[in-house]
Amino acid sequence: MKNTVNILNKKARFEYEILDKYTAGIVLTGTEIKSIRLSKASIAESFCEFNEQGELFIINMTIEEYAWGTHYNHKPKAERKLLLNKRELKKLEKEVKNVGLTVVPLKLFITENGFAKLDIALAKGKKLYDKRESIKDRDNKRNLDRIKKNFK
Repeated sequence: MKNTVNILNKKARFEYEILDKYTAGIVLTGTEIKSIRLSKASIAESFCEFNEQGELFIINMTIEEYAWGTHYNHKPKAERKLLLNKRELKKLEKEVKNVGLTVVPLKLFITENGFAKLDIALAKGKKLYDKRESIKDRDNKRNLDRIKKNFK
């Protein structure tokens, strides 16, 4: 099976400062995984939350309905459970509750075995001046690359 599905959350690195990264599995139904394999998913506006039992869920992740699905098709914006070790879940939950950090999805991909995985990160929200700094660094890098290209 080819690992061609690579859905990114481009805003996450701009909006948040990434502190720690994890790879989590996702509980999906048959039509959901088929849509993901066709790259019909988006994690742009999604975020992760813990429920009362300490389980981690991804909220607002969009997986389009499978085109050849019947009345058994899935809901596009359903909450989906993320699978992590107990130790990782407890650590994340403690950081989210006590320190005030958040868990954001970074990348959705398919492994070589055909499983859908989600890269999530423990993140801290950036202030406006941090975002300006990121924009300035990106512009400086772009200008430097132009100068190098013209120099050669």
